[in-house]
Amino acid sequence: MTFALYPAIDLRGGRCVRLIQGDYNREIRYEADPVEVALAFQEAGASWVHVVDLDAARSGTSENLTTVAAIAEAVRVPVQSGGGVRSLEAAKALFGTGVSRCVVGTAAVENPGLIEQITSLGHQVAVGLDVRGEMVATQGWERDSGLSIYDLLPNYEHAGAEAIVVTQITRDGMGTGPDIVGLRSVIEATSLEVVASGGVGALEHITQLAQLRVADRGLAGVIVGKAIHDGVINVSDAVKAAEQI
Repeated sequence: MTFALYPAIDLRGGRCVRLIQGDYNREIRYEADPVEVALAFQEAGASWVHVVDLDAARSGTSENLTTVAAIAEAVRVPVQSGGGVRSLEAAKALFGTGVSRCVVGTAAVENPGLIEQITSLGHQVAVGLDVRGEMVATQGWERDSGLSIYDLLPNYEHAGAEAIVVTQITRDGMGTGPDIVGLRSVIEATSLEVVASGGVGALEHITQLAQLRVADRGLAGVIVGKAIHDGVINVSDAVKAAEQI
């Protein structure tokens, strides 16, 4: 299994932003153009670009599709995108922008059957599970589902999903390091690929994740956003760190 770096672009109102610990009232706005950022990621050697529509994640209505489409058209590498994909129609609209894989979060918790509906059309899907500790949050991290990640993982084993994206909300945007213990438990609990998100603030964190092993399995990759946008981590260096397996 290869370990991939997914440099992230979070969109709100068509611009690049980051939220601290998922709090919409703690937003950092970046002036860089999202398309130019995606192109820079590609030129630095990233094999994926990860895009999140924060407006849609909160409201369930796609509000940045034009920007997502511009990114997908501009880059040659595959784009993984999520946020607000809560129906088959929303998934079709997102794939219509040219993205390669969509991330389904809230709907994967509330309507697990949607995953199989989307994958049955030949589309690539990752399930996005956003957790505080073990408990899964939905609706742009604003609602507690009352379910643990381990309650939900069995729902996706045979639904056609390619990966589980696990975001540790309490670490997101903090740069204090990933939740290694939690990620190890998730790898043990599912046969699907696992992509980590939340807490990366140094190259050593990426190396740590790339080298994580449970028996003969490891992570499929890591999503890194704020540390890259703040200039703490250089994408080309991060790509090299991700390859240190």
